[in-house]
Amino acid sequence: MITIITLLLLGSLVSNLSFTASVNVRIVNGNEATAHSRPYMVSVQRNRRHVCGGFLISDQFVLTAAHCRNNNEILTVVAGANKLSILKTRRSVSSYNKHPEYNTDPRTPDIADLMILKLNKKVELNNKIKTIPIPTTPVNISVGTACSVAGWGSVENGGPASPTLREANVKIMDDTICAQWGQRFVAPQMMCVYGRGGACEGDLGGPLVCDNTAVAVASFVRDNSCNNAYQHNVYTNISAFLPWIQSILPPK
Repeated sequence: MITIITLLLLGSLVSNLSFTASVNVRIVNGNEATAHSRPYMVSVQRNRRHVCGGFLISDQFVLTAAHCRNNNEILTVVAGANKLSILKTRRSVSSYNKHPEYNTDPRTPDIADLMILKLNKKVELNNKIKTIPIPTTPVNISVGTACSVAGWGSVENGGPASPTLREANVKIMDDTICAQWGQRFVAPQMMCVYGRGGACEGDLGGPLVCDNTAVAVASFVRDNSCNNAYQHNVYTNISAFLPWIQSILPPK
């Protein structure tokens, strides 16, 4: 019976996808973003090389993924860039705030994959550098909701970063399908998406944007496979961790 249900769920999913398994699920499969159309996006860099996406939630704080920093690495943040070769505003990081539950349980290593970076100096908000709102109360995004992702990530597994910001449309997937992946997917702390494009290496840490709000942070691609239509992107649900986020940010 379980096998039959599983096959029915997968069949339902496949019937809703307008592409075959040979289509690459990565942002390279999307489109080049219009210059500065996503002014909240930042490039998180190590040794001045892009490693992760991130986004401004205030003029001095960036939300990204906890796995984007190993040990005591020094990171910097570039804001206001569309092409990474044309840098606009670089800031050092004065404090790194990883969620305390991240990577504490080997059975669920991706739980709470969130990190808040405090910049050493506020960025000047303008038409090329802006913040994006995050939920202020817990939200439940309906299955099938149209959202979008963006980043400077790899064009293929292990490939080079894209020099220009790219974007793709995705849809929220049913948690019951994601849950078949086992303990690594945990709802409601996580959500997963599918589409003709999506996140790959270098896009992780970036936002899942639904209705002009950043609702989740790109965490991982199942089996690290960016070029398989059935290995969907998994995101950390921001609204599941609001008390911690609010404890880091200064009071308004």
